[in-house]
Amino acid sequence: MNKLTEETKLMRRIEQRFAKGVVKYGLIEEGDKILVGLSGGKDSLALLELLAHRSKIYKPRFSVVAAHVVMENIAYESDTDYLRNYAEELCVPFLTYRTSFDPSTDTRKSPCFLCSWNRRKALFTIAHEQQCNKIALGHHMDDILETLLMNLTFQGAFSTMPPRLEMRKFDMTIIRPMCLVHEADLVELAALRGYRKQIKNCPYEKDSHRSSMKDILRRLEEMNPEARYSLWGAMGNVQEDLLPEEV
Repeated sequence: MNKLTEETKLMRRIEQRFAKGVVKYGLIEEGDKILVGLSGGKDSLALLELLAHRSKIYKPRFSVVAAHVVMENIAYESDTDYLRNYAEELCVPFLTYRTSFDPSTDTRKSPCFLCSWNRRKALFTIAHEQQCNKIALGHHMDDILETLLMNLTFQGAFSTMPPRLEMRKFDMTIIRPMCLVHEADLVELAALRGYRKQIKNCPYEKDSHRSSMKDILRRLEEMNPEARYSLWGAMGNVQEDLLPEEV
């Protein structure tokens, strides 16, 4: 009984933060057809569940399609049968798309960036083929704040992954409906739901700084339990008159 109570509390918390992000940033509109990039990780599995349930219960009315992109030159073994069954249990159409990339074509960019960008381009292709007008990605609040810290540290830019991004070049809108959901809640949800882990053996994973930024975010929250909300609020509170002027 306690487990059910805790699961109910968890889902209520996740759904409230999910709904707040969707409404606050205007992510879903009447008649949308949304493609979900289903990698097989906990975040994309949770996103598909949340969108599938919302599409059946709430207005505005919209539909959902799930797609899994297979990068043939990366040792990432996905159980596509599991992903298909998961989507079909939610009454969501599922499809796969195979592609690859050559990291030597642009040595200015990291292999992680090139892999991510080529997966994104594959999603654009699928979205147009399926007549979708939006692509939903499973980034949560921690992802967005970690990207903010990475861009500040390595790019010298105050930028991150926005909840809504108009990609005019591709005639597509990227949305991140879980932008206000905490990763800790998704970890707990994955354990309760028994999400099956996909086998990941990426040769470039060690080159990523994201794990370091997770540690930094955690240390900031040890200093100030409200640190994540301060960081989030800072993105909408840029006081330009208190910053150095360009000469």
